[in-house]
Amino acid sequence: MKNLKNLIGMGLMTLAFTTTYGCETKIKKETKTLIAHAVTADDSEPKNNTVKIALLLDTSNSMDGLINQAKAQLWDIVNKFTHAKCGNEERPALQIALYQYGNDNLSSREGYVQQVLGFSDDLDEISEKLFSLTTNGGEEFCGEVIQTSLKQLDWGKNEDHLKMIFIAGNEPFDQGKLNYQDAVTNAKEKDVVVNTIFCGNYEQGINTYWKNGARLTGGEYIAIDHNREIVHIDTPYDEIIIKLNSKLNKTYISYGALGASKMESQRIQDSNAMEMEEAVAVKRAVSKSSTLYKNSKWDLVDAVEDEMVEVSDIPKEDLPSELRGKSNTEIENYIDTKKAERKRIQKEIQEANKKREAYIAKNQKEGSTGELENAMLNAIKKQAEKKNYTWD
Repeated sequence: MKNLKNLIGMGLMTLAFTTTYGCETKIKKETKTLIAHAVTADDSEPKNNTVKIALLLDTSNSMDGLINQAKAQLWDIVNKFTHAKCGNEERPALQIALYQYGNDNLSSREGYVQQVLGFSDDLDEISEKLFSLTTNGGEEFCGEVIQTSLKQLDWGKNEDHLKMIFIAGNEPFDQGKLNYQDAVTNAKEKDVVVNTIFCGNYEQGINTYWKNGARLTGGEYIAIDHNREIVHIDTPYDEIIIKLNSKLNKTYISYGALGASKMESQRIQDSNAMEMEEAVAVKRAVSKSSTLYKNSKWDLVDAVEDEMVEVSDIPKEDLPSELRGKSNTEIENYIDTKKAERKRIQKEIQEANKKREAYIAKNQKEGSTGELENAMLNAIKKQAEKKNYTWD
């Protein structure tokens, strides 16, 4: 139940399409100053070297194992992706979108398809939406969900960006009124690669067109046992990382209309990860120590560092209670203190994680990482080379 995290990771890292383009070698940096309460998701423009992944999950009755894998393995995928680099040594930005299909609770008029989340780089939000998914029988129309994601999402026209769809399910790929071949042809025209994950027998997936759906865009076809549980290895460093995560949370300074609710969301997603398994909580903590975990929309430390706000422009009512009576200089000093503290804690988490990974490598049995994880990472490495990405 813990492999789909690599699904997203594969998505994250399947950094390639069959084109001659590569990641951009020149970074165009642009800064902007915004009033705290005016910052929204629409204010941020896509960065150079952006990877866009749309994850399309079958949420019919038989897919509980798949959904659990997605919840558990999100952080593995993110952590793998933190090691990706372009030729200019810049880390690519990551955006993930989420769709569900094949669920009776969804509208039949919409083809039993629903956008759960548009492209987002908010890791807490992505986790929250994954944990909101529930299963209920239904009609699984692969062509419909692919076409819907192509129409609704802003894929952009930058040919250097890596754009991928990962669709997972277990019913024939050709079901529904919309021909899947038309949908994947549209994907290819948009420079979007379609990767298919069949939850069942490899040959059965081929016979029901899952392999063909991937082949038409140069994507990867993968068959997995979605109900297989992955055994995580407990290490002496797990408790250390979890304690450091608690300290890390205390370095966040909420501000603006989103502040309180987003800080609560951070806590809830920590809890969701811990309820699945301690190892999942550890991996989430490692993700939070990376550059991919940014919260400029609600955290003053990230917002100031990213030049999203000026302290002097923030209305006093948008500040947390402990800062409302402070001068601008006092607030800036407080932010600097929290920033230094955060960097120290993140470094400690990274150092502990290196020891954790070495311990796991020494004690892990061959093949225990799971079918999905192995298949996806192999696909990622192969496709990444086509976009000139490298890994630390």
